[in-house]
Amino acid sequence: MPLPTTPALTVDCVVFNGRGELLLVRRAHDPFKGAFALPGGFVEVGEDVEAACRRELKEETGVEAGKDIMFFGVYSDPKRDPRGHTVSIAYLVLVSEAKATPGDDAAEARWLKDFASVPLAFDHDRIVADAVQILMSMRKP
Repeated sequence: MPLPTTPALTVDCVVFNGRGELLLVRRAHDPFKGAFALPGGFVEVGEDVEAACRRELKEETGVEAGKDIMFFGVYSDPKRDPRGHTVSIAYLVLVSEAKATPGDDAAEARWLKDFASVPLAFDHDRIVADAVQILMSMRKP
């Protein structure tokens, strides 16, 4: 029996440092060329999603995820990517300090303190808002 045609699988990495800054990349290519976005990308055949998160983060920003990354959501709106239907697995990554350097398909990699005022590509605003809610709930006594 042949495999069905399905959406493409991606990962998105929400990375905060010890100063509460969010790591964003400026996209070098369409769609959303020039816009800020979360580091992430397509899962490769034979790769699990956690490994894809670590790989994409390192390729796009030079930042290593470390041991603790936390799955927190699946984003599957068929219209989230203008190229076609994608499903993204989102991970929360906390690092103490790390220098961000752009690589792969990122024109820029930057830590932003005032990230809430920056419009993000795709549905990344929603993904970041969900991650922030999770962080706030983790910090409550």
